[in-house]
Amino acid sequence: MSNITRIGTGKRMSDAVVYNKTVYLAGQVGKPEGDVKSQAAFALAEVDRLLAAAGTDKTHILQTIIWLADINDFAAMNEVWESWVVPGHTPARATGEAKLAAPEYKVEFIVTAALPE
Repeated sequence: MSNITRIGTGKRMSDAVVYNKTVYLAGQVGKPEGDVKSQAAFALAEVDRLLAAAGTDKTHILQTIIWLADINDFAAMNEVWESWVVPGHTPARATGEAKLAAPEYKVEFIVTAALPE
């Protein structure tokens, strides 16, 4: 039976959960005062940090779900994404428009990754 490891556990949620060689990150958002590009860059830096804490990295991302508060920010968000993601290691991905947890948030990344073999 596999153990469950929780990273950054709080009252409401954990920042990451590792189970059965899979890493599940909580949704990552940027600092609310920024535009979609600065929020995406901040959130993806947090993805890097949490994946490292779990013992993996962005080359092991299996899937990313991206929520945009305004789908018109799709191209701007993709500029940041494409400069961050490792060519040849792009995950399965979906992007949609949704009302996020606070009106100041413009983008949220939900990531699932594998631990290295």
